[in-house]
Amino acid sequence: MYAVVAAVAICSVSLAAQWPKIPDPTVPRTADGKINYDAPTPRTADGKPDLSGIWMPAQSGPPRGNRGGGRAGRAGEAGRAGQPAAAAPTQPENAVERETRAIVNGEQNATANAGAPARGGVTLEPPTARFPYDPKGPPVATFFEAGGNMEGGLPYTQWAKDLKQARMDLKDKDNPDANCMPMGFLQFHQQPQPRKIMNISNPKSLLVEWEANYGLWHIYMDGRKLPPQGEPQAFWYGYSVAHWEGDDLVVETNNLRGAEDSPNDGWLDVNGSPYTEQAKFTHRIRRPTYGHLQMDITVEDPKAYTKSFTVRIDQRIAPDQEMIEFICNENQQFRRRIKVAGDDK
Repeated sequence: MYAVVAAVAICSVSLAAQWPKIPDPTVPRTADGKINYDAPTPRTADGKPDLSGIWMPAQSGPPRGNRGGGRAGRAGEAGRAGQPAAAAPTQPENAVERETRAIVNGEQNATANAGAPARGGVTLEPPTARFPYDPKGPPVATFFEAGGNMEGGLPYTQWAKDLKQARMDLKDKDNPDANCMPMGFLQFHQQPQPRKIMNISNPKSLLVEWEANYGLWHIYMDGRKLPPQGEPQAFWYGYSVAHWEGDDLVVETNNLRGAEDSPNDGWLDVNGSPYTEQAKFTHRIRRPTYGHLQMDITVEDPKAYTKSFTVRIDQRIAPDQEMIEFICNENQQFRRRIKVAGDDK
């Protein structure tokens, strides 16, 4: 865990320290010039929601008091929502765990250093404002544990449970982020670095560019069907096709590299929840307002999970900004050159 956080901290650059701000005249603003995040959803020429822009992760999970604060409170939430609520952690968080979680999730730190702009002299991306918790929605994924707000956690098969434990026994040193390798969707979506969504025509497609580890996700929207599993070559980001269902963009992805391919493949989250070559991800993406992007992500993987499950991730727009380069050349040597606390345990 700490190797991943160290890699994030070293490789992150403050959003404020990126390219000079160039005000976008199309951004909706209030009378005093502030960004109107609650403005209506922008739309493309064909009337569909325009998902393009630069986005930052934004927390939307249950309040901290409802996370591991006693089963009675969580059971009450689950009863109102009809959805699983936060599961109790296997053991209480210590100060370091709270600190690292705050760094990666962009949450305000719970320690005396709350609001500090840097860790170890490195300025991280500024946190974005939270969205209200929606008790009627799917459990909200957390960066370290995809099922962190799911009662009982993810429905692992015994094979997946054993593999995750083996990864954690190695202190997650094989996590792709710690080794400058392509990450899984949930880890990419919650990285503190920004991501950019671009509409591309001819052929009609959507491109998601993650600043972290220079990830590129191509989504085809020209009417083609999802190919059979195993037909095209497996890729880190798989093969993705999309179609609209009302104002929701439904993206289906299969033919991914999985945990069978290498120790750095098939990581659903920082703690090593696996996915395999059999995995299929379905993103249901919507933009309820100008400033809000919401993704409900369903994972189907019969080798790793006893049943499919859905988690939610929210993001907030970051207008008047541009991306910067993130070249991860030879950063995989980090753990060989720098001693991380706990490496010798």
